[in-house]
Amino acid sequence: FLAFPRFRQKAVDTAAGAYWEDDADFDLDWHVRVTALPGQAGQMELQRLCSQLASSPLDASKPRWQFHLVEKFGAGSALIVRIHHCYADGIALVEVLLSLTDTKPCAEHRAALAKVWFKDDHGSVVERLIAPARKGISQAMHVAETLIDKGRELLADPEMLGRLAHEGSDILRELAHALSLPDDPATRFRGPLGVSKRCAWSAPLPIKEVKAVGRALGCTVNDVLMAAAAGALRSYLLEHGDDLDGCDIRATVPVNLRPLEHAKKLGNHFGLVFLTLPISEANPLRRLELIAANMREIKQSRQAVVGFGLLAALGMSPAALQRPALEMFSRKATAVATNVPGPQLPLYLAGSQIVEQMFWVPQTGSIGMGISILSYNGQVHCGLITDALLVADPEQIIDRFAAEFEKLLLLTLMADWQDAITATGVAASTAHFAGDLPSLPIPAAKKSTHAKPGQKPPAKVAAAERRRRLAALA
Repeated sequence: FLAFPRFRQKAVDTAAGAYWEDDADFDLDWHVRVTALPGQAGQMELQRLCSQLASSPLDASKPRWQFHLVEKFGAGSALIVRIHHCYADGIALVEVLLSLTDTKPCAEHRAALAKVWFKDDHGSVVERLIAPARKGISQAMHVAETLIDKGRELLADPEMLGRLAHEGSDILRELAHALSLPDDPATRFRGPLGVSKRCAWSAPLPIKEVKAVGRALGCTVNDVLMAAAAGALRSYLLEHGDDLDGCDIRATVPVNLRPLEHAKKLGNHFGLVFLTLPISEANPLRRLELIAANMREIKQSRQAVVGFGLLAALGMSPAALQRPALEMFSRKATAVATNVPGPQLPLYLAGSQIVEQMFWVPQTGSIGMGISILSYNGQVHCGLITDALLVADPEQIIDRFAAEFEKLLLLTLMADWQDAITATGVAASTAHFAGDLPSLPIPAAKKSTHAKPGQKPPAKVAAAERRRRLAALA
């Protein structure tokens, strides 16, 4: 970990700006702590400890990170790592922590984990999401260099001027869109924030099943998981008697804007996009359709590039301007949501196998909820962190995550696989199998579409396999 010199430094914030300074009194004992939970502690006790640590600010007079080793937890131990966001973004910090691990129990058999991870995740959800944004940034940087070095040639090139005008109009349109978004609607997830945080995480889901649902429905793994999260939020609000008619909320989604192999350079290189979570929609598949359509629109836009530019501009602006600007944008969303793809192979830390991994995304401004999704070794975990004044029992939300995914899986298995699966068609199949269900109204959906030219339609599931899956879910 200390092979990264930055972690021996502390951030010094002044009126003129922030800078890094070596900690002359660096003490490893301060940063690496050993603790234990009382008695036969389980997940609830570990969640309480995580909540306490998440509620405790890191000491600004020292490098802002700590490792807490929880001894004798379950059949082994737990390691809680706290690192301030000023050091790096989520993708970079995942790479840092992965650098501490091995792919074999013995260090002498250590494999090039980064190469394995990057190779396996090439073309993943994150990569597909950031590809248009990265292309836009490259074009913008190229244009900037051209303006500086070849200004006269640019002025003499009408075609280049036309491309510049087009790029500029796209970015200005995205900026206007971001600024014109109304504040998110009032729900119990928004309100005055306190000082205490609550952490929770779900039981793992098999990544193979999530991918199978995504392939069958023509959407990404990220779409499926965010639809399950939206369903869990909706179910919690309904149980508390909230009226969700026309009440959709947004999540700000950090988007990595650099190649994964550059993550080890640390620093923050991400933009922000606004993703609508359609919690007013009762039909689980219709929710998924809406989220997938929103994500496709985001991928084709310059939202992430604009978000990166705004964050960079705010970082260089006076402190008096930063707080109201961040508050203005945080009012436009209810949660921060992020999905980090991890390595799909078992990892070892100091010779011990890592059974599960989880992380929690930080929030800013008046946002009091963070949704974190992490895949590791064939499983997907979903984590939730909330402000205790808004949601004191996040486990009541996160425990619904698996059930919401099982709804999507079950409805997919019940569908007619001859044609493209849509919310309308599945609602009809549900009525056929179990009668009309009030929670699955048939929406005014568009006519179903088949696979695009050159793409094969989803493979038809064998009847025996359908029965086996349905019996397992019963």
